[in-house]
Amino acid sequence: MRVLIVEDDPMLGSALNRGIGHAGYISSLATNGEIGLNMARDASYDVMILDMNLPKMSGAEVLRTLRDEPQTQSLPVIVLTAMDETALKVKTLDSGADDYMTKPFDFDELLARLRTLTRRNQGQASSVLRCGEIELDPDAKVVRKNGEVQILTAKELKVLTLLLERKNKIVSKSQIETQLYGYNDEIESNTVEVTIYSLRKKLGKDFIQTVRGIGYLVK
Repeated sequence: MRVLIVEDDPMLGSALNRGIGHAGYISSLATNGEIGLNMARDASYDVMILDMNLPKMSGAEVLRTLRDEPQTQSLPVIVLTAMDETALKVKTLDSGADDYMTKPFDFDELLARLRTLTRRNQGQASSVLRCGEIELDPDAKVVRKNGEVQILTAKELKVLTLLLERKNKIVSKSQIETQLYGYNDEIESNTVEVTIYSLRKKLGKDFIQTVRGIGYLVK
């Protein structure tokens, strides 16, 4: 799961960024509404955490723009705010937010809601991902082949999760790099190839297909 955090409070933004990273997901942090909107346009995120009181461009403006633009219309958004008025909640949800949490909040509950929104957006009723003899529980971070647990590195787990989430669809190298690296991270040229090679050794040489010049595919 790749999460975009749009939060101007430096302590909260940093804590969310670290916490989501420690939970095994990729996260990027934007400190104002304009940067957050541009990052959402430029990269492939699974879900956005959006504060309402932002500089440069309010959370409400960001949300309206996201829903007006084709490339970001389907991006799930969970709103975080210190305001707890029912009328504001209703207005925010009607404006296109998918969920709403009031500060202060429980971090484990936030993670659970992020996973739920991501599954819902991908049309999955269960978090367990399957393809042939391979089964992945992304919440528990457990991979099994024919029922036997396989030990994967963090990078291998992220790539496998992306491929299984998009089963029967070609995933480009750049999409995999986006899953592996943060917004401003320096990308190593052969990381994707090395990770795919390692996954094939562990899960079967024919499990991941190469579509020459385009990307990778599991089906």
